Amino acid sequence: MGSAAWRLGAEDPDDPTFYPVFDDMGESALQRLMTELLRPLIARFLAERGVQAFVGADQFIYWIKGNAKAVVAPDVYVMPGFPPDVAPRCWKVWQTGVAPSFALEIVAEEDENKDVSQSPQRHDELGTRELVVFDPYVDVRSGRTRFRVHRRDEEKKLVLVEATNADRIRSEVLGCVLRAVGGGDAMRLRLAVDAEGEELFPTEAEAAEGANRKAEIAARKAEEAEREAEEARKAELAARETLDAERVARRNLELELARMRAELERLRR
Repeated sequence: MGSAAWRLGAEDPDDPTFYPVFDDMGESALQRLMTELLRPLIARFLAERGVQAFVGADQFIYWIKGNAKAVVAPDVYVMPGFPPDVAPRCWKVWQTGVAPSFALEIVAEEDENKDVSQSPQRHDELGTRELVVFDPYVDVRSGRTRFRVHRRDEEKKLVLVEATNADRIRSEVLGCVLRAVGGGDAMRLRLAVDAEGEELFPTEAEAAEGANRKAEIAARKAEEAEREAEEARKAELAARETLDAERVARRNLELELARMRAELERLRR
């Protein structure tokens, strides 16, 4: 993989083809906000599980040398085996020998056909193992499907295995649930780590807030434990002082009784 990573920035003198690294086509604010949240979530999720992979967004991936039209730019994708800190301008599969293990395409509001019909075919040719096509406009456009999941079959073809308007699907490649949360312009895609898709994998901010909350709870528990221990020490000291006082009083009483017996004995004589 080291040599493959080195080739990411290398030019091939025998290939005069110009491979663009960006185009002038924009994307909606909703698409951008979704990818900006999801890409680092996937990167952290994989890293915490010891999976080495580069998680990228909206970069060109070419799969036929000499053909600049054989290209996709997934909204989010995972390149397995690459370190997460590489900085490719674009990907050329014939150089790296690696295709995405996972790719996500977010359907545009007015261009459903591109991602629903064309993207699966192109990802099939590319070699993507698992493709999820997500449509955030199901609630405002009739006849559309929220999630379409494509995976390789026994013949190594990328085929549709699930189409649902549910708010979640399971990604076999990522090993978690991909779930839509919120609605309208506030809709986002999140990862969930339990089988039912209820326990969301936290963002960095949520994780930091959770860690701070746990630290505060631990500090409060420590303070309470110290306070209880101090109260117990005081109670034990008070009990000892009471016991000592009782012993002194008993001793004084015994001495007084002994003195009175002696005085009675003297008077009898």
